[in-house]
Formats: sequence, structure tokens, C-alpha cells
Amino acid sequence: MGAMPLHMIKLGVGVPDVDWLEARAARGGPLVVHTRMTPKRAPEIEDGGSLYWVVKGTIVCRQPVLDIVTLGEGKESRCEITLAPQVIRTAPMARRPFQGWRYFEPKDA
Repeated sequence: MGAMPLHMIKLGVGVPDVDWLEARAARGGPLVVHTRMTPKRAPEIEDGGSLYWVVKGTIVCRQPVLDIVTLGEGKESRCEITLAPQVIRTAPMARRPFQGWRYFEPKDA
């Protein structure tokens, strides 16, 4: 892996805290996150990137991205992001609300 991987950042809608994510991960198996838009830069994310979770306005943790798949076509298409079952806590960082997901550059991670 030459260049630093590209990451994603997403609001944890319905996620009360990082403990909830850790409890979900402890059940085993990957977590599949559903979103409307597939990242155009998916291969860069799949090459070692993580999804950083924003919970209650703060980045609290990340999970490595295992796979990104587009289901369906056109306006009906959806994206599934498969995350590794490990939750890695991060230094808390405030983040304003946004819709969907955003790219999260390595320099910001």
C-alpha cells in the first residue's frame, strides 16, 4: 500500500454512543451500513480506509472498510458498506451535522 488510504465519515443516526457500536461489533460478523450514494473513489477507501463515526456531534471511533457494493441501477441504486467488526476509538473531535457521508482525507483523520 503506497499512498495513505482515503477514509469516509458518517453520522451515526440512531447510534446513542460508542459503547453501542462496540456492543454491536462484539456480536461478531461484519456490520453492513446502507447509504444512497456509492463513493466514486470506493477503490481508494477499500484499500485500507475506515469509516469514521460521528455520534452526537463528535467523531468518536472508526471501523475499517472491508467492501463497498452498489445494488440496483439508476435512481433505485443503493450502496452497502461492509465494515470490519472491530471498533477503534479515536480522539474526540467536534463535527457539524451533514447528510449522508463525506470523504475524510488522511491528513484530517
